Amino acid sequence: MLWIKAFHIIFVVTWFAGLFYLPRLFVYHAQQPSADTVALFKVMERRLMMMTHIGGGLAAFFGLWMLSLGWEAYLSQGWMHLKLALVAMLAGYHFWCRQLTVAFAEDRNRHSEKWYRLFNEIPSVILIAVVILVVVKPF
Repeated sequence: MLWIKAFHIIFVVTWFAGLFYLPRLFVYHAQQPSADTVALFKVMERRLMMMTHIGGGLAAFFGLWMLSLGWEAYLSQGWMHLKLALVAMLAGYHFWCRQLTVAFAEDRNRHSEKWYRLFNEIPSVILIAVVILVVVKPF
């Protein structure tokens, strides 16, 4: 079980690397840089999105594996219900990032640099909540 937990944590970190950095690229991309820089951002966003998909998918795989090994004990605890709801929100955020990556690739961005700066904070808030839930287990 500890190996599964270790790999879950490794891939959660990988997933969050993408969820933190991809919206930061969106901030810079929305500033309407030169054509050469826009082309570079498109490549960086596409590659980072792939890494984020891999990290998120493997984090989910190892997380579900852990959950399956002790599902009765975990699912009887309120903190786990809230954690899973927050993880579902992160998955939604992840796929929203995917839509934004496609929009940038097709030159269809409709948001401002300021909007992306606020959007960039969402995973940070969720991460803080999830870590507190997992470590403190308040209920």
